[in-house]
Amino acid sequence: MIISSLECGSLSIPFKHAFTHASASRAATQSLLVRAQSADGSVGFGEGCPREYVTGESVRTATRFVAAHRSEWVAALHDIQAIADWNFAHRLRVDMNPAAWAAVELALIDLCGRVEGQSAEALLGLAPLHGNFCYTAVLGDMPLREFELQLAQYQSMGFHEFKIKLSGDFLRDVEKLRVLTRAGVSPQAVRADANNLWSDWKSALHHLAALYYPFFAVEEPLRSGDYAGMRRLALALDTRMVLDESLNRVDQLGCLDGSDVHWIANIRVSKMGGLLRSLEFIEAARRRGLSVIVGAHVGETSVLTRAALTVAAQASDILLGQEGAFGTHLLSSDLVEHPIMFGRCGVLDVTSSCLGSRPGFGLSVIQPVLHLGPAEG
Repeated sequence: MIISSLECGSLSIPFKHAFTHASASRAATQSLLVRAQSADGSVGFGEGCPREYVTGESVRTATRFVAAHRSEWVAALHDIQAIADWNFAHRLRVDMNPAAWAAVELALIDLCGRVEGQSAEALLGLAPLHGNFCYTAVLGDMPLREFELQLAQYQSMGFHEFKIKLSGDFLRDVEKLRVLTRAGVSPQAVRADANNLWSDWKSALHHLAALYYPFFAVEEPLRSGDYAGMRRLALALDTRMVLDESLNRVDQLGCLDGSDVHWIANIRVSKMGGLLRSLEFIEAARRRGLSVIVGAHVGETSVLTRAALTVAAQASDILLGQEGAFGTHLLSSDLVEHPIMFGRCGVLDVTSSCLGSRPGFGLSVIQPVLHLGPAEG
């Protein structure tokens, strides 16, 4: 495969309604889109979601990273092995720019698959993508009436698992939990995401214990990387901790003290630095007996949703939940002709869509909506 061009640009698609949590409020996508083209005219696309509060990246820094390495990639990354080798040889650079590299890597994997006439799974030596994938309903930190309406909408679609965003405002959080209880939702079907609300475990314990609600798990209640505090909190509440911002790389697994029964890893392809590193993390988690959730950034398009399906398929034996696949449930438009979206009961059937048998990631991208330029440099 000879790469003739590698372009990147920011992607901003308005949401149908704003989404809020403790770290940010968002009304449009904040993504980097990469378009790779081969000499034979084949085109591959990749997406990354730079987040300052997750990996320290912005769209601007991600664009600069692509600009700094664009010529090197065009000259050297001619097949999947070369992509994997660059990823391994430059781990520290990817550690600092995971969303940017994720967008590039996905575009190149997609392009390789299209040039070679193979699906992404076949290209990577994985089993074909098939079957159903079941997604969790995600409820943002919104006014109570909106919360009630959105919960009712999810329940009318048949959802049974929920993730709610905590605000840190005790009365506000209590009212949302009362709504869940009145709606007949079991606490063991609810995960809470605090988005690093509290600075110490005792403050978090005071709030969470006072809610008197036995969540199945609590995600990132403390500052990123406070593993000891989160472990103490898990023991005090007799619950499990979902690590998201605190767990971006395989080497961070060594920071987890105590039994892995307390921990659940949230794997988001963009945050992890791409598909290859996400798959590597799955293998490391499996060796430790660690359960995982395959998550998503708010506002991901079908490009990242498709890559996450590959990860979820490989994690099926240790998978506790899957998030994302909102498509035009949330976005005013998607990048593809047929958005990858959950349906009734949160289920996505990939067998009927034939996604797993098409070259690359199998998406038909609507190129006219893209506003890309050569990487800055």
